[in-house]
Amino acid sequence: MMGKRWLAGLLFGVLLVAAAGCGAPAGTGDDTGDGAAQEDAERAAAEEPARVLAADDLSNLQLAAPDVPVYDTHTLAERQAQGLAVTLPELAPYREGKVAYLTFDDGPDDKNTPAVLDVLKEAGVKATFYVTGAQAKAHPEVLRRIYDEGHAIGNHSYDHRYEKLYPSVDGFFREMAQTDEIIYEILGVRPLILRAPGGRIGHFTAAYAPALKAHGYVEHDWNVSSADAAPGHPVAQDFIDNITGETEGEATAHTAIILMHSSEGHEETVKALPEIIRVLREKGLCVRRCDADDAAALVSCGSAAHDIRSAGISLPSGFSFSSGGFL
Repeated sequence: MMGKRWLAGLLFGVLLVAAAGCGAPAGTGDDTGDGAAQEDAERAAAEEPARVLAADDLSNLQLAAPDVPVYDTHTLAERQAQGLAVTLPELAPYREGKVAYLTFDDGPDDKNTPAVLDVLKEAGVKATFYVTGAQAKAHPEVLRRIYDEGHAIGNHSYDHRYEKLYPSVDGFFREMAQTDEIIYEILGVRPLILRAPGGRIGHFTAAYAPALKAHGYVEHDWNVSSADAAPGHPVAQDFIDNITGETEGEATAHTAIILMHSSEGHEETVKALPEIIRVLREKGLCVRRCDADDAAALVSCGSAAHDIRSAGISLPSGFSFSSGGFL
């Protein structure tokens, strides 16, 4: 099914790491923009990454900030074997300012993912990486870097093969469990967020939603696609134009979850990324990371036109997801 759908009252949102900030938007006449961006980058590099580790009973997730990544120190199999809580608590949807989430699928690799991380570090921006088990196993040092630099990590199946994922719910969760185990072996934690390869629309039946909840996962799609995996060998300017255009619509006036890729063959995405960040900031994105103990920053970010963030657990209600996407 193509087009966009409104999802009423999402139970969870993206556990997002705020790469957010409160610098003046480009083009406002404030000549501190470049200095603020440099200050943001230095500050982000010096900070200890914020993250939440789920309690045995998962009760602390109700208090987790929407801009902080959440991980579990137990695998799903361990939780089930030890009789620990598996089902996540109901988390209220949130709405706070205009927010953009940069998400990257199909990595990590040893070329483009590090290059993306370099761009993000320079810009002082956090993002979300939906990784496959096969790629994480092949490049554990890159997965470790994503985690250490404070970005959010989500599960994107073992090897992205639809024929194993979508014939049955059981097949889907076998793939997710396999990838969870690999991530856990490398990092000592497992993600609670995942993205279905190809997106949920057109792949999920009615049986998937209750199964996700029962297995303690939150699934995140997207509503803005860079189309960086489209056929025809698109180039960096195509991605910039796509994101610029798609973030003008009513559906993304409040929140934009932007689909990109950081795996082999996506050198053009790396080239486009600095300009994508600049364009989003020019639209009024709050680009300095907000600290929980920085009241002024929180107020400013809450009232700013946009934030740039990485993904966490809770999404806003009334959100429009694209059914398309080239993954």
